[in-house]
Amino acid sequence: MNDRAEHPQVRTCVEPERTALILIDVINDMQVDGESERFARDALDAAHRIKALKSQAKAACIPAIYANDNFGQWRSDFAGVIRHCTADDAPGKPVSELLHPEDDDYFVLKPRHSGFFGTTLQILLRHLDRDTLILAGFAADVCVLFTAHDAYMREFGLFVPCDCVASVDAEANERALTLMSRVVKADIRPSDELKFEAVSGGPPTGYS
Repeated sequence: MNDRAEHPQVRTCVEPERTALILIDVINDMQVDGESERFARDALDAAHRIKALKSQAKAACIPAIYANDNFGQWRSDFAGVIRHCTADDAPGKPVSELLHPEDDDYFVLKPRHSGFFGTTLQILLRHLDRDTLILAGFAADVCVLFTAHDAYMREFGLFVPCDCVASVDAEANERALTLMSRVVKADIRPSDELKFEAVSGGPPTGYS
């Protein structure tokens, strides 16, 4: 029996009018003890694919939402977090600059691992009338995994393209993807297998 195929939350294709792209901690200082250089390198590889995915999604009028850690900048807004992560001494500067938000993107600042915990993400998604999420970002085995779990508990359909995430540890990255596929029924096909039909007009209006 194919448990995933029969699950009511499974999405077999991307329907733009139902979908939002959630970019998790892509504005990131990549400060990891003893692992910053390698993590930043692996994340940059994924970031190029995330950028292409975002362009494809927005062409199909799928809104992009940044769900971002504050990296200890408790007195900062999102602009302050961007400044912190694009500082010259930040290992994550290349990733953060590559995935810099555009004017029509949305954002929520998250205090912990999940994009839902202590944020307005669920309210925003309800406002945009979205019940399917594409998750991309860092790290797959922590913040992406926690966000996927909480999305599943809230009955969202999930796509987590396997080439649009990265983790400090490569094996942990693969285990997280396996868990997301098996437990929260996420579609983990690579991003070049996700097809969006471009539509006329612009992204949905909503919070700015």
